[in-house]
Amino acid sequence: MSYMTTSERQLSLSVEISAARTRAEFAEILAKVARAFGFRYITLMHAPSPEILLLKALLIETSLPAAYFSRADRAAVAHSPLIPAGMQDSALPRVWNLTEPAPAYPFPPELRDLLDAFDMQTGVAIPTYALNGERLLLWLGGDRAPLGQTELNELVMVTLQVLDAYNLVKRAKAAEHPALSAREHEVVRWTAQGKTSIEIGQILSLSDHTVNAYMTSAIRKLDCVNRTQLVAKAIRLKLIN
Repeated sequence: MSYMTTSERQLSLSVEISAARTRAEFAEILAKVARAFGFRYITLMHAPSPEILLLKALLIETSLPAAYFSRADRAAVAHSPLIPAGMQDSALPRVWNLTEPAPAYPFPPELRDLLDAFDMQTGVAIPTYALNGERLLLWLGGDRAPLGQTELNELVMVTLQVLDAYNLVKRAKAAEHPALSAREHEVVRWTAQGKTSIEIGQILSLSDHTVNAYMTSAIRKLDCVNRTQLVAKAIRLKLIN
């Protein structure tokens, strides 16, 4: 069955997307978008940059299991054709299908194995931008048939609505985060330069235990899970250079 851009599916999703106000509601909406288009997984992420090498550090929201990203980061595929070559500078969506005799984009063996293991033989990556101009990617993967042009056009429109919801939730979330203290900012800045807690303590005349306490506080304030994510988020938020 084919769908027009103003299909019942898009209208139904639009209503639900516009109602999202929290991070949990936004995650649920993303999962509904994936299911509505017959995909198994969906991910909203920051576009790769040279200083961020791990896929986990780029994530905003995803329905993929943690095992996928552990395997991806071990195989160093953050800058792989999962985000096809040239996509960083393109405004056009990219569709892939691993079952094609001659795929449009080259996939290294480790990435093909990873996508096959999680039943993502077909996928699409759609570039978009946050309010601050930061480049984002929405990508979906699964074992469905390749998208037709009409469905792809519809999904692009839905992506714009998803982005509006993300910006709304992000603004609300930003208002909840207390600012980093001067010491927390210094600790994060030196961590981004590759310094250990002991080295930072020597620079700031603090014990490594005190440095770790500032680090833990900064991780909590920026809603991160570890130092790698903290540094990546601090760079994205332009808290450090």
